[in-house]
Amino acid sequence: MPVRRRRTTALAAAVATAAALGATALATLGATTASAAEVPLKGYELTWGIKQSYRTYVTTFAQGSFTPADGATQADGNGAFTFTDGTGTYDSSAHTLGLAFKGTLGIESKAHRFALTLSDVRFDSKDARITADVTRNGTTEDDVPLATVTVTREMTDMATTLTAEAAEVFGSASYKGAAGDPLTVAQKKQPTPSTSPTTATPTTKPSPTATKSGTPEPTATTTASSSPGPTASTGVSPSPSAPATEAPATQAPAKGEIADGTLRWGVKESFRTYVVSGAAKGRITTSGGATQAAGNGAFTFGDATGTYDTDAGTLTASFQGAVNFKGHETGGTYGLDLTLSNLQATLDGGTGRLTADVTSLGSRTPGVVLADLKAGSAELTAVDDVITVDGIRATLTAAGAEAFGGFYTAGTELDAADLAVALTDGARLPGGGSGPSGGAGATGGSGGASGSTSGGTGSTTGGTGTTTGGVTGGSLASTGSDVPVAAFGAAAAIAVAAGTGAVYAVRRRRPAAR
Repeated sequence: MPVRRRRTTALAAAVATAAALGATALATLGATTASAAEVPLKGYELTWGIKQSYRTYVTTFAQGSFTPADGATQADGNGAFTFTDGTGTYDSSAHTLGLAFKGTLGIESKAHRFALTLSDVRFDSKDARITADVTRNGTTEDDVPLATVTVTREMTDMATTLTAEAAEVFGSASYKGAAGDPLTVAQKKQPTPSTSPTTATPTTKPSPTATKSGTPEPTATTTASSSPGPTASTGVSPSPSAPATEAPATQAPAKGEIADGTLRWGVKESFRTYVVSGAAKGRITTSGGATQAAGNGAFTFGDATGTYDTDAGTLTASFQGAVNFKGHETGGTYGLDLTLSNLQATLDGGTGRLTADVTSLGSRTPGVVLADLKAGSAELTAVDDVITVDGIRATLTAAGAEAFGGFYTAGTELDAADLAVALTDGARLPGGGSGPSGGAGATGGSGGASGSTSGGTGSTTGGTGTTTGGVTGGSLASTGSDVPVAAFGAAAAIAVAAGTGAVYAVRRRRPAAR
């Protein structure tokens, strides 16, 4: 059993003791003492959805469910989770806080046969991270770091980035460094108690101000004199230590041109596995600014251009970068050599399509509609001049099936896509998180089961590239055969598995040049 690092009991005792002292006692403590710096907090809530595409995966592909309990809840429509009764302390000297929340979240899949529980969820603004106890197979691991947080003074819709530990917990290596759902930490509004003429309570929301050093410091405006310093009884909402974020000088119009953006899409996990560690014994190379997450993860395409209209719910975005799949090498010739480039996503009322230029065995076909898209909502909403649409369902089209040489049939579920576009130059896109770049012209050899590499021909698209080899670490959204050779027929499949006859089999399936 792992060593458990429990702070809940001690923290609750500290909060109860401090509350018993009362506001008057707290006010009499010297401002320079350690006890004055520690202000007890209670009544906070934490809302975080982990990652929208993960929630979609659990409830669809994995045929699973989420079960919040012990005070935790989930928003309607497979929404975000809220953990309640947060207690902790606020350091008025360092302007940081730590909170622990009640509630558990059970996650279970019948199809993929996994079950885990998250409990004792914590937020620490000093360490800028979310942790939780994770129970699997009867064993609990304490204080697992699930995400790092870009902490803001308001503590609303804070950007999160999933950790390597989260990738392991949630079963997909591609989640390491991926953008998680936004995080909000807020004090639950309490009913204002009635007051006598001789007793006054604050009636206005505290407004964070800055000291001469620029560090945010909470202050409160009240209807009568109050005790000096922030105390639990004043209702002051502390602001964690973080750079103050300035509101944009102008708000983006309802429609216009896209300033930047990213598309995160893994094509299909079973296909990546097949290429790198399956029968193809090949490699995957990104170029032209595209990157791939570690562990044979998903791809990120950037430098988006296009147009949007939030009122009409329409968006068209084109992305830079390319990805090349290469395998079935015999005598220096590859039976599989497929490049996807110039990806474009369109949405109109929540539905759309994903197109790409497809180069297969040297034959290029522009503008192939690879997948039909279905977003979770028909609306496109900009937050801080950024439109984010996660967990977009992607279904292979007939043209896409032909592009992949008949490996998969039309209607096959592909990996879900995450889309984010900036509407102004100053807008901040969610963190992407991809594998390290291999440098200019980086290439790799056969992946194989061992993941070893040797020299060889790089991507046909040229440019800066990164190459992946070895066995994929995650099982998320592996919704098809691990070795998609059904289109070859029985005899060809046996030949491919034996490492022979692959060139002939794949060449027969290449798309005709148009």
